[in-house]
Amino acid sequence: NPRRRLLDRCLVPDRHGTRDAVFWTVVWFLTAMAFLGVVFVLYEAAASAALTGGPAIADGREATALFFTGYILEKSLSVDNLFVIAMIFSYFSIPLERQHRLLFWGLLGAIVLRGAMIAAGAALILLFDWVVYIFGALLLVSAYKMLNSDEGRFDPESNWVVRGLRRVMPVSSDNSDGRFFRKESGRIVATPMLLALVLIETTDVLFAIDSVPAVFVVTRDPFLVFTSNIFAILGLRSMYFVLAVMLNKFHHLKISLVFVLALVGGKMLLSHYIWIPQPIMLTVIGLVLAAGVAASLVPVRGKGDQVAPASVDDG
Repeated sequence: NPRRRLLDRCLVPDRHGTRDAVFWTVVWFLTAMAFLGVVFVLYEAAASAALTGGPAIADGREATALFFTGYILEKSLSVDNLFVIAMIFSYFSIPLERQHRLLFWGLLGAIVLRGAMIAAGAALILLFDWVVYIFGALLLVSAYKMLNSDEGRFDPESNWVVRGLRRVMPVSSDNSDGRFFRKESGRIVATPMLLALVLIETTDVLFAIDSVPAVFVVTRDPFLVFTSNIFAILGLRSMYFVLAVMLNKFHHLKISLVFVLALVGGKMLLSHYIWIPQPIMLTVIGLVLAAGVAASLVPVRGKGDQVAPASVDDG
């Protein structure tokens, strides 16, 4: 199906090299920046209340600042998810030519699941204003857990969804045809491809528990929260084949992400007492992330990369 193949390639670039991934990453970034113009026009026309179902934004300039801040925040907090995806592919021995398919279906599932989470979060905040304190505390707990997490430990078999799937359906070890299901001895069995997809979706939900409340710190407008989330993960998934081979080099990015989570969590807990302008918030987040990347690029003697995801040809 030519239309399906075109959509497939747009959402997750082809596997034949980094240039294609970089090209589509730039395309999605420019698309997100073009969408800023749409946001500006909609909100400048004072139509935000009718279009988003949320409180009206003062003007288009403020709405675009909120969207861009949420976009950067979601993008930065989702980078760690790519490392987990790379480990999932390595654990189940998913060949490079099959990873593209899993990323495509994982992306579609992420859009649906995040939409549901954002709708539920917006409804809770609208009905119960004190929910913001729960979100803030959740972000602080997430920052603490990230700071003390052991990235070397990864056991997909401990995932409760995977364990449940193994109980209700036999799982084959054959992954040669790249299908999610296959027939063995006259019965339908799952394949490692299906287990990998289930893990990608469940880990995305776990990461969204951190990132979605963080964007609600920026704005409670569900339209801006959802669109900034989707544009961010579209750009990240399209650049997976570039970032996956570089993630281990960013040793200090984790500290930056911990600081960002703690910052937005504290801001949410103190939202009724302290107001931080969005330009300042965006600047601080950008500087913290840049510092983490810069510190990671400083060579450290005697410290090599520990885990390298599947390599990608430059061709």
